[in-house]
Amino acid sequence: MTYLGAHMSSAGGFYKMGRAALAVGANTLQCFVRNPRGARAKAVDPEDLGRLRALLAEEGFGPIVAHAPYIMNPCSKDPGIRALAAEMMAGDLALMEHLPGNYYNFHPGSHTGQGVEAGCRQIADMLSRVVTPELGTVVLLETMAGKGSEIGGSFRELRAILDMAQCPPDRLGVCLDTCHVSDAGYDITGDLDGVLEDFDRTVGLERLRAVHVNDSMNPPGARKDRHARIGAGTIGTEALLRLIAHPALAGRPFLLETPTDDAGHGEEIALLRALL
Repeated sequence: MTYLGAHMSSAGGFYKMGRAALAVGANTLQCFVRNPRGARAKAVDPEDLGRLRALLAEEGFGPIVAHAPYIMNPCSKDPGIRALAAEMMAGDLALMEHLPGNYYNFHPGSHTGQGVEAGCRQIADMLSRVVTPELGTVVLLETMAGKGSEIGGSFRELRAILDMAQCPPDRLGVCLDTCHVSDAGYDITGDLDGVLEDFDRTVGLERLRAVHVNDSMNPPGARKDRHARIGAGTIGTEALLRLIAHPALAGRPFLLETPTDDAGHGEEIALLRALL
């Protein structure tokens, strides 16, 4: 089964969000569990989360992905910002214990002038403190476009973090973003097999747990990170279809983060399903 979904708003509650995902033809979803551009967390409503959990099971959803807030930076040179990142991740993972067996994705962060090695070490240190064997959630590092001092623009950087993190290997994985890897210079349009082989050699395909399906407004290697709607960018619908249908990625949730609303995501999901 192919799991296709989109980023959905949880502002009206998690169960309502699940119903909205069904309405656009999704059988997986992604959401924020706190303010995406702030530190404020949503109040935990076990009943609402329980209703969502039952709905996902009833409708045969694949794994879902919670996304960390954009402001979280575990490799800032400011120790207060690093401490806040650890606090936010720990709080979000506590909420995710009400939805066990799913994923929590985060942007590795920007080293803010400290250098890649120091940044990778600080990210790994946070994961070592926060990701415990008892967790029912797998934490995912997202592939990034590599703009500025951003970490995660190469598979080698992600592998370095995974190697340094002192936590159970089965609790850590990677989310591949098609716009980001293209902008970082990986040729997923012309050489998808080569990119996946590179990922497998460097990180291991068993670590690749989820995929963000986005077209890109930028040429490959631009290192800018601007998402486009499916077929409206430089990657193209055909290349994205090859990725979704690739046997090495079977069973992963494929999630749209394209610049549109729920109705637009519904149209894109329908298009992809029809072409698949």
